[in-house]
Amino acid sequence: QVQLVESGGGLVQPGGTLTLSCVVSGSIDRFLTVGWYRQVPGNQRELLAIIHTGFTTNYADSVKGRFTISLDNAKNTVSLNMNSLKPEDTGVYLCYVHVAVKTDQGVFEQVRWGQGTQVTVSS
Repeated sequence: QVQLVESGGGLVQPGGTLTLSCVVSGSIDRFLTVGWYRQVPGNQRELLAIIHTGFTTNYADSVKGRFTISLDNAKNTVSLNMNSLKPEDTGVYLCYVHVAVKTDQGVFEQVRWGQGTQVTVSS
């Protein structure tokens, strides 16, 4: 079973930094896509950063130059380093993974979401 556990959220002052982590458990054969989304009440879930492994890394305009997404294959961990945080960065951050998993019946692709972690940027 593939499960995600997020950590690293909290309260930070404008201009500060936070790093979010998403630990993925399970028999992962390959990470295909990993990303971070933000959910604000009343709004649609917004894609902030995404890695299509071996191909591209993309960022939303609102976070480009401030946020960095990374994937540590050795630790099965997806991270989001957030610098120069702004009040408008406040929201629930969710990790997304699209993985190939190995089972007794073969290799299958699965999509999983983290539980979400709150980030609040306020003075």
